[in-house]
Amino acid sequence: MDYHPYLTNDCLIHIFSFFQEDDLIRASIVCKEWQEAAETPWLWREMCLQRWGFCNIAVLGSEHGKQAWKSYFLRRSHLEQKMTKGRSGGDYTCKSLRGHTSRVVGCVYLSGNSLQLSDFWSCTPTVCSSSLDGTVRAWDVQQGVQLWCSPVQSPLTGMVADGRQGGVITSDSTGLLKAWDGQSGQEISFYSSASPQCTLLTYSMDGSSFLSVGTSQGSVHTLSSPSLSKLSSLVVCDTFKVNLLLASPDKKWILAGTKGNMDMSPKVVSSQSVTSPSEEEDPLCQCLPVSGCSAATFLPSLPARLATVHCKDHSHTHHNKVLSVFDIIIKKTRFKSEIQVEQVEKFELVFEGRTSDILLEGKGSSTLVIAAHRELKVYTVKGELICSFKDHTEPICSICVDSFRVVTASRDLSLRVLTWKTDRDKGLTLESRYHLLGGSHSMSRGFSNVVCDYSTIVASVEAVDGKDVLKAYSFNS
Repeated sequence: MDYHPYLTNDCLIHIFSFFQEDDLIRASIVCKEWQEAAETPWLWREMCLQRWGFCNIAVLGSEHGKQAWKSYFLRRSHLEQKMTKGRSGGDYTCKSLRGHTSRVVGCVYLSGNSLQLSDFWSCTPTVCSSSLDGTVRAWDVQQGVQLWCSPVQSPLTGMVADGRQGGVITSDSTGLLKAWDGQSGQEISFYSSASPQCTLLTYSMDGSSFLSVGTSQGSVHTLSSPSLSKLSSLVVCDTFKVNLLLASPDKKWILAGTKGNMDMSPKVVSSQSVTSPSEEEDPLCQCLPVSGCSAATFLPSLPARLATVHCKDHSHTHHNKVLSVFDIIIKKTRFKSEIQVEQVEKFELVFEGRTSDILLEGKGSSTLVIAAHRELKVYTVKGELICSFKDHTEPICSICVDSFRVVTASRDLSLRVLTWKTDRDKGLTLESRYHLLGGSHSMSRGFSNVVCDYSTIVASVEAVDGKDVLKAYSFNS
């Protein structure tokens, strides 16, 4: 093939758009014109934006040298190719993180590989785990080594990361909450919730970090973080434990409720009214017009849009579930403001087997990922079933959803990796790729939880001898 010496950059970009990364490298040595075009930062910027409309322009647009966009494109496409194929030994490495002497009850990223960084591939991910053995442990995911371990205390029951402060917060069986420094593992502060079971939620607003604590008495305490000073308290479901607690992507709204009573409705709460409470006014909240909620999620690209899975027409059977979508707005009058919840969509869910434990996550502005029993399904918010999968032989216990993939963890001791793709007819859909295995069934009872950053996956394995292990999968960029 002859290459015309006067091809414009626009023509070259159009041609390059059909190339794979290896082809682009080869094209750069064909002749001087191709080489010059292949080294143009503007070309690689256009290639990045064409392939990933969500890539971080602000970071890569800054002064990182002429090769910033090219390096980003080649590294990211190479990494995604590895994550798509998932070949053991070549595409990823697996480390077993051992040290806990009892069940692992929480696992969170303290720091991870993020697409918000131009050199995301060079970061070293760190996770923290908490256990019934009363310890918090920090781990280097890629090296598979323990970084620090907290002193032993009462059995831990939960843990969340405070990303802004770079630490973690734990709850134990006595209701004691503690904040830990992520670098040293030193205790920073504590707070007694007087609740043996706590549901924890961290979020940041206006440069400050907060912790909301759902208690077994039906209240939500809001504390500052990491000082754990109490700011407010709100009764959500009197006498029933608050175990449904999440914040909207913009942190303006909090959903709080219980899965323990099929007749109770969750509440939407203004986070501003509980983090900066008024002495004259009660916190601003509103009940959802549905009861018996078993799962909920906010849509990432529409932070005031909420999806919930709940009972159908006051039916308490496990086979009758409905998904409703609501828009949340503030209505202001001369004298007060109030929350209004408007239902915009509603459709029935159909699953095989018992669906008491439902997992729900959102993607973008109109896609919902739902797992129940052994099934994984993807719906639009209007109720159109996009795709469904039955890759597992035992129930799915945890899912992780991001912009590139979905990872499911199952009691069958496997993780299933699925990647997003755009189909010409169906639009956005999922493609099932491969399994990641967690070990031997003679030694383990299955996975219990999974968390992910962009290039790693960490999952907890419930061990037969009671000494749970973390499996850390690092993909090679």
